[in-house]
Amino acid sequence: MTIKDLKDKNLLLFECLSGSKAYGLDTPESDTDIKGIYYMPKDMFFGLKYIPQISNESNDEVYYEIGRFVELLIKNNPNIVEILATPEECILYKNPIMDKLNIDIILSKLCKDTFGGYALTQIRKAKGLNKKILNPMPKRRKTVLDFCFVTVNHSSVKAKGWLTKNGISEVNCGLTKIPNTKNLYALFHDAEKKLNYKGIANKENTNDVSVSSILAGEKEIAYLFFNQDSYSSYCKEHNEYWEWAEKRNEVRYAVNKSHGKDYDAKNMMHTIRLLQVALEIVRDGKLTVKRQNRDELLLIKRGELEYEEVLKMAENLMLQIEKETGKSKLQEKPDAKRIESLLVEMRAALYAN
Repeated sequence: MTIKDLKDKNLLLFECLSGSKAYGLDTPESDTDIKGIYYMPKDMFFGLKYIPQISNESNDEVYYEIGRFVELLIKNNPNIVEILATPEECILYKNPIMDKLNIDIILSKLCKDTFGGYALTQIRKAKGLNKKILNPMPKRRKTVLDFCFVTVNHSSVKAKGWLTKNGISEVNCGLTKIPNTKNLYALFHDAEKKLNYKGIANKENTNDVSVSSILAGEKEIAYLFFNQDSYSSYCKEHNEYWEWAEKRNEVRYAVNKSHGKDYDAKNMMHTIRLLQVALEIVRDGKLTVKRQNRDELLLIKRGELEYEEVLKMAENLMLQIEKETGKSKLQEKPDAKRIESLLVEMRAALYAN
């Protein structure tokens, strides 16, 4: 089933603009995000073809089946609760039956953790992108040999440099594992190229060193350590970097790089927005999706504040949220049974028609 099917079969219950346009934070470069709610045809709902969510390929249009939507409402999921509080001018379609789900029975003290927890995730994202922006990684991955070291007296040196200094080619070397040690090997050299040693790590894209059969009586020339843990961490980081590089929004990346700050400015803007919304919910019992402090939030998005300044704002907001939650008159959590009964009423009415 596709989004077009939902509309053609009159299964749509709600549709709205979301994201920056709903927040009042859109700029000429902003994408148009759409969220919606639908219900399954009766035979599919009672049969084996239930579909909880439908989206387009780019995921900027996402529609939730009413049951899944209500399930997430009860959990005070930020993205879902915001749909219910969409500004009037951003609503594209609304079936009157949606009036049964009133925001007042949804908001609860859970929002302190759901909105605040999501904000903390954004902070981690911002610092993660900082590392990627400031530490770009070459496309060509380092090899196992880059993480090998040769012991020299009471220290160690990089194997590549040691081999070069001593005029030794790694393909003419052989390794045998030292018993009762981790990743420590005796290093042998076949100067006359007669012993068919396997080299240290001469196979393309290998993830480990090679061991060779060593004749009795052969004398090792050194001991080699392979830092396998460091190599594994590096490979993971390299893969993550290039997955991110291939999927990144180039316009957004250029903005983050150009403002010269060590964070993802857009993520940090949403961090502050989420925390401000959480504060308003626990303090005032209201959720205002469209923000009144557009200039302040766009200032953060443009990277005109230092990361420490934005982080300090976030810390102060979290302290206020904690304080206001203690005084809040909001319910501890939504009444799941009451909301579920509303869902049953809605389905009964929809299927009756």
